[in-house]
Amino acid sequence: MKPLSGKQRGHLKAIGHSLEPVVRIGKGGITDGLVNAVSEALLVHELVKIKVLEEAPLDRKEAATQLAERCEAYAVQVVGKTLLLYRRHPTQPKIVLPRADEDKQE
Repeated sequence: MKPLSGKQRGHLKAIGHSLEPVVRIGKGGITDGLVNAVSEALLVHELVKIKVLEEAPLDRKEAATQLAERCEAYAVQVVGKTLLLYRRHPTQPKIVLPRADEDKQE
């Protein structure tokens, strides 16, 4: 996967700002069931917000990295105990990202 450009990341952050968390990581940590739930949410929404609860056995950045890797998604943002993940829908994308090369223009 190509990394997201700064402009693309900013675009996704702006969209994600108003989203509510759809998945919560609790004391069970990142289980296969949680990965499946996040994958399903990404398939439906493309961009999902995830909350890391206090009792979670891993820190937020570790959670973002592991989930993004296991779901084949991008970890767009980690703010406080909230993660934002993005994965383009394979056939019917809803979110149109700015072109990556637009960052280089002045």
